[in-house]
Amino acid sequence: MKIASYNVNGVNGRLPVLSRWLQEAHPDIVILQELKAPQERFPESHLRSLGYNAIWHGQKSWNGVAILSRVGEIHETRRGLPNDPDPTQSRYLEAAVNGILIGGLYLPNGNPRPGPKFDYKMRWFQRLIDHAADLLETGLPVLLAGDFNVMPTELDVYKPERWFDDALFAPEVRDSFAQLLAQGWTDALRSLHPGEPIYTFWDYFRNAYARNAGLRIDHFMLSPALAKRLDNAQ
Repeated sequence: MKIASYNVNGVNGRLPVLSRWLQEAHPDIVILQELKAPQERFPESHLRSLGYNAIWHGQKSWNGVAILSRVGEIHETRRGLPNDPDPTQSRYLEAAVNGILIGGLYLPNGNPRPGPKFDYKMRWFQRLIDHAADLLETGLPVLLAGDFNVMPTELDVYKPERWFDDALFAPEVRDSFAQLLAQGWTDALRSLHPGEPIYTFWDYFRNAYARNAGLRIDHFMLSPALAKRLDNAQ
């Protein structure tokens, strides 16, 4: 089964690009972030015409997450993290799909640091850590996937010396990611490619993609029951 994550940065504006990618890559399950669309404007019928069922947690102009599947029905289990005092931000969606429990997430960016946005990021991250521990206790095959807005190590960022003060690379943020690993989650890509500088995001400017001057901020975290089924990550 092929599972993919895609920060679409506006699901309606990027719908032609998303549609072409779905038809070319043929992922079985997709986790989308940054829908930037209210609940009623999600393009469900179009995605269904491409063979994908969908659930989504929309928000006007900002955030928004969705889970798509062409390998069975999607059974939503949670919308938002437990104990979230600000449920207006659509950043987490959880569902059972084809025998896997999937938590699709869009973790706050947190910039500028220090400041209230960074404080919000850290509080949100702690709620994710707490919920992740509860998910592990179930013993189920669980995937936490999406845009974490975290570069866990210096290997995950081109020229790390430029990022030490950024909210995506701050020591507190990397420590929070390490706490997930310590719980028993497997970083899918790093488990198969422990020493390679593989990135998931490149800036639009300065020819960053051609120079491979990127960041690895999108992650797949696998529970032990799911990690043993991993055979590829890229």
